[in-house]
Amino acid sequence: MLSSGVNLVSDIFGQNKGKIRGTVVLMSKKVLEFNNLDLKAGINLGFDAITSVFDGLHQVIGGAVSLQLISSTKADLGNGLGKLGKVAPLEGFIQTLPTLLNGQAACRVHFEYDDDFGVPGAFVISNNLQNEFFLVSLTLDDIPNHASVHFVCNSWIYPHTKYQTHRIFFANKAYLPSQTPAPLRKYREQELNTLRGDGFSECKEWDRVYDYATYNDLGDPDTLETLARPTLGGSNEYPYPRRGRTSRPPNRSDPSTESRLLFLIENFDIYVPRDERFGHTKLSDFLAYLLKAVAQDLRPLLESAFRLSNEFKDFDNVHDLYSGGLKLPQDLLKDFSDRLPIPLLSELFRTDGEQLLRYPTPSVIEKNISGWMTDEEFARETLAGVNPCLIQCLQEFPPKSTLDANIYGDQTSKVTKEQLEKNMNGLTVDEALSSKRLFILDHHDSFMPYLRRINSETGNKAYATRTIFLLKDDGTLKPLAIELSLPHPDGDLHGAVSKVILPADQGVEATIWLLAKAYVTVNDSGLHQLVSHWLNTHAVIEPFIIATNRQLSVLHPIHKLLHPHFRDTMNINALARQALINAGGIIELSFLPGKYAMEMSSKVYKNWVFPDQAVPANLIKRGMAVEDPTYPHGLRLLVEDYPFAVDGLEIWDAIKTWVEDYVSCYYETDDTIKADSELQAWWKELVEVGHGDLKDKPWWPKMQTRKELIESCTIVIWTASALHAAVNFGQYPYGGYILNRPTLSRRFLPEQGTPEYEEMKTNPEKAFLKTITPKIQTLIDLSVIEILSRHASDEVYLGTRDSPDWTSDVKPLEAFKKFGRKLTEIEERLIAKNKDEKLRNRVGVVNMPYTLLYPTSEEGLTGRGIPNSISI
Repeated sequence: MLSSGVNLVSDIFGQNKGKIRGTVVLMSKKVLEFNNLDLKAGINLGFDAITSVFDGLHQVIGGAVSLQLISSTKADLGNGLGKLGKVAPLEGFIQTLPTLLNGQAACRVHFEYDDDFGVPGAFVISNNLQNEFFLVSLTLDDIPNHASVHFVCNSWIYPHTKYQTHRIFFANKAYLPSQTPAPLRKYREQELNTLRGDGFSECKEWDRVYDYATYNDLGDPDTLETLARPTLGGSNEYPYPRRGRTSRPPNRSDPSTESRLLFLIENFDIYVPRDERFGHTKLSDFLAYLLKAVAQDLRPLLESAFRLSNEFKDFDNVHDLYSGGLKLPQDLLKDFSDRLPIPLLSELFRTDGEQLLRYPTPSVIEKNISGWMTDEEFARETLAGVNPCLIQCLQEFPPKSTLDANIYGDQTSKVTKEQLEKNMNGLTVDEALSSKRLFILDHHDSFMPYLRRINSETGNKAYATRTIFLLKDDGTLKPLAIELSLPHPDGDLHGAVSKVILPADQGVEATIWLLAKAYVTVNDSGLHQLVSHWLNTHAVIEPFIIATNRQLSVLHPIHKLLHPHFRDTMNINALARQALINAGGIIELSFLPGKYAMEMSSKVYKNWVFPDQAVPANLIKRGMAVEDPTYPHGLRLLVEDYPFAVDGLEIWDAIKTWVEDYVSCYYETDDTIKADSELQAWWKELVEVGHGDLKDKPWWPKMQTRKELIESCTIVIWTASALHAAVNFGQYPYGGYILNRPTLSRRFLPEQGTPEYEEMKTNPEKAFLKTITPKIQTLIDLSVIEILSRHASDEVYLGTRDSPDWTSDVKPLEAFKKFGRKLTEIEERLIAKNKDEKLRNRVGVVNMPYTLLYPTSEEGLTGRGIPNSISI
C-alpha cells in the first residue's frame, strides 16, 4: 500500500523537487481602525498605510510571518498527521494585483516541495510581528498536474505568543467527517477543540473561543439597585436563547449576574470570538460610536437644548426635522461634536453652520404627507409595513385570551357583533367568519400581564389593544374596531376594563379614532422591536452561530452553507446588550415596555416553535394561508395581495431549492445524515444547550433525515437573511416619521368633561402630540433607527458570497449560480408587481412600494435589499 501511495504522488508531482508559488492577501490593523474610516468614501488608504502595520518591510522579508503547508495525502509516519512542509517566509508585497479589493495587499510566498509531500490540504501560519493583521486568503499555483488550491481565511492573525495552538487553515474543499483525508482528520479535530475552549478560562481579545452564557449581563445592580434586571435563560420563569460567553467578572451586589463595561467608547471590548468582530469596511463599524453617542452624549445634549419644552408644537414642527431642522445650542453641539469623529457626526446628524439637527425624509411621507392618517394605510402596514408578521385570521368571535383565567380572570374581548356590523356594508360577523374575511392584530395577551406595572412605574400610560379588520372586495383591509383594555382596578382576577373605539372621520370622534390607532401602533412598535426583530432574528440565531463553530468544522459542508449567514451577528448582538437592550438603554428609554421590555420578550420565547419559523408553516399557523396544491408554493393566501407573504414565499422557495440542491451534493441518503458525527453533535448541542430552555419540546426535528436537515437549514438562512431584512430595513422608512409609528404613549384617552377632552376638540394635533413619543425620545429613536436601516458599502447580499472561491466543489458552485439567477428573476417579478395598480396593498395611498424583500440594494438608506446575515 505504501508503495502504491508513493507511486501516486510521483505521478502527480513527478520526480523533481520544485517550488509552489503562493499569493497571500491580507489587510492591516490600521486599515480597519475606526479613525481611518470615512462613512461615504470607505477605506481610502494606499500601500504605505497597509504596510505600516508591520515593524518594517524588511521584517516581513526576513521571516517575521511564515507559513507551512500540510499534506492532505501523505501522513507523518510518526504521528499520523499530514506531513508538514518546510517553513516559508512571506517575501514582500506585490505592488499590483487586479483581484485585490480596496484596502487589501498581496504578498508572495514560495513553498518547497518534493515527491514525498503530496497534495497540500492545509497550512499553518506564524506571526512574529508586534501587531495582528487580517489574513484574507492564500492561493497556491504551479502545483504540477494539479489545479490551483484556494484557502479562504478571513481571520485575524495575532503574534504567535498569544496562541496555545497553531493557527491552521484548510483548503476550500468540503468533506463530511468520514470522508476527510486521513492526514487531515486530527488537524480537523484539534481546530474544533480550540474553538470550543475549556469552558472556564478568561476570554482574551485574540481568542476564538465559542461558548454559551445566559443573558445575565443586561442589568447594572452595582451602579444602581433600580438597574437590576432578571437573568434571561436557564429558568422556567425566564426562558431565553443563549448568548456568547464573555467571561467578564460577576457583579459585586449579585454574583449570579455579569458585570458591564463602564465606558462604551473608550472601552468597547465586549468579548466575542475575534473573527466575529467587524473586520471589514462596514457601516456597522460606526454603530458602537453612534450608540454610545446616543446613549451617553446625545440625550444630555437634547435635554439641555429642550429643557423648557419636550413637546412638538404641531405636526409642522415634526416636519421641521426633515426640512428646516431643529436649532441646537452652539456650545452644547460643539461639546458633543468634540467627542465624535467629524465624518460620523456630519453624516449621521447633518449639522451645519447654523447648528440644525436634520434627518432624511422618511419614505412614508415623501409623496403624501398625510396618507399615514388614513385607515387604508393603517391597515396596509399590517400586511406590507415593518411588522407584517403578526396579523392573524380571526377564527372565533368574540376573540378570546390565552392568559390563565386563574390569574387574570376573564380576558375575553368586549367587542360586539353590532359594533363591527356598523361598518360591514350589510355583511354579518358570522358570514365574515365563515368566509374568512375577518382578521385581527391582537396585542392584548402580550401586554396585559405587564400593563399595571408599566402604567404605574414607567411614566407611560398605555392600553393592551385588539384591532379587528375586514377584508374588502378590492383585496384591502378595513379596520372595524379597536379595543383598548386596562387591568381591572380591583385586581387582575376581575379581568380587564375595556372600551371599544369605532372608526370616525369627523369632529372629536375622528381625533379619538386617530389616538386609538396610535395606541395600537405603540403596542405594535414595542412588539416589533422586542419580538419580531430582536427575539425572532437576532437572539434565536446566536445559538446556531455558536453551535456551528463549536461542532461543525470549517471543512464541513453545512458549515460552508451556513457560515455566510452568521457574519457580524454575534458582534452586533454584543453591542445591543451594551447599549440597546440593557437596563436604562435605548430600548427601555424609547419603547413602551420600559424596564420590562426584555422580560416580556422572554415570555414570548416560551411559545417560540422552531418549525413554525418556516414561511409556509408561519402563515398557516396565523390562519393567513391554507394548504392548496393548485396554488403557487402549495398555499392559498386568504389575503391574496399580502406583499410580505407573497414576496416571502418566493424568497423562501428559492432558498429551499438552493439548500436542497446543496445538501444533495453531500448526502445521498438519510443514513449519511445519521452517520455524520459532527452534524449530530451540532444538532444535539443546539437543542440541548443553545436553546436548552426548550429542549424537551416535542416539535424539535430529530435530525435523522435529509428532509429535516434541508428544512432546518432553510429556516436558519431565511431567518438570518430575508426575515431580518423585512423587519429591520423598513424601520426608518416607516418609523422615521414618529406620527406614523409612535413608540410611547404618555396619557390615556381623555374623558369627556376634562380639559384634555376639550383640547382634543380645539387643538387635535396638540392633543395627539401630548399623547405619543415626546421630542427627546423621538430624536433618540430616529438617530438609532436611521443607522440601523442603512446598508453598508460592502454588504454581501443573498445569492452572493464575499469570495468566489468559497468552495472548490463544482456541483455546489453550479447550484449557487442557479440560486443567484433565481433571485434575479424574483426581483424582476416583484418590481412588476409593484407597478400593478390592481395590487393596492403593494403601494397604498402613501405611494410607497413594498420593496423590503427585493434581494439587492445599493448602499445607504434604501428600504430594500436582503443581506446574507444579521449584520446590523
